[in-house]
Amino acid sequence: MEAIFSKEIQDGLNEARLAALRKSTRLRVDVDGDLTPVLRMWKSGFTTQAGGPSLRGLVDLYDGSVHLFQCLIVATEEEAGEMQYEFKRATAVTGKAALDFERADDAPVGLIADGRQPEPTAGR
Repeated sequence: MEAIFSKEIQDGLNEARLAALRKSTRLRVDVDGDLTPVLRMWKSGFTTQAGGPSLRGLVDLYDGSVHLFQCLIVATEEEAGEMQYEFKRATAVTGKAALDFERADDAPVGLIADGRQPEPTAGR
């Protein structure tokens, strides 16, 4: 069954839906220090409230204070009060730098020092 509402009622329902999404989300997009709330996110993109800042290019995606992704985005369409963005690239952020070599599974985790000072070399 499909219900048809007047334009005023539909606008009110859309505004209530957007308000609920704004309250329930912790996701944010950071563009040069400006934070924009993310209403919904899926595998290939996300939405923000329409009428907000126009986003394009390289952005950072956060869940609260946790940096999740560095994304290259492009705006696709505006629908029902939401602006949709698609990921061209979404790179997960890790806590350490990428290695440029393969680490062996049995490699030592660290070196243990014996606490002795090295002896000075003679003749220098």
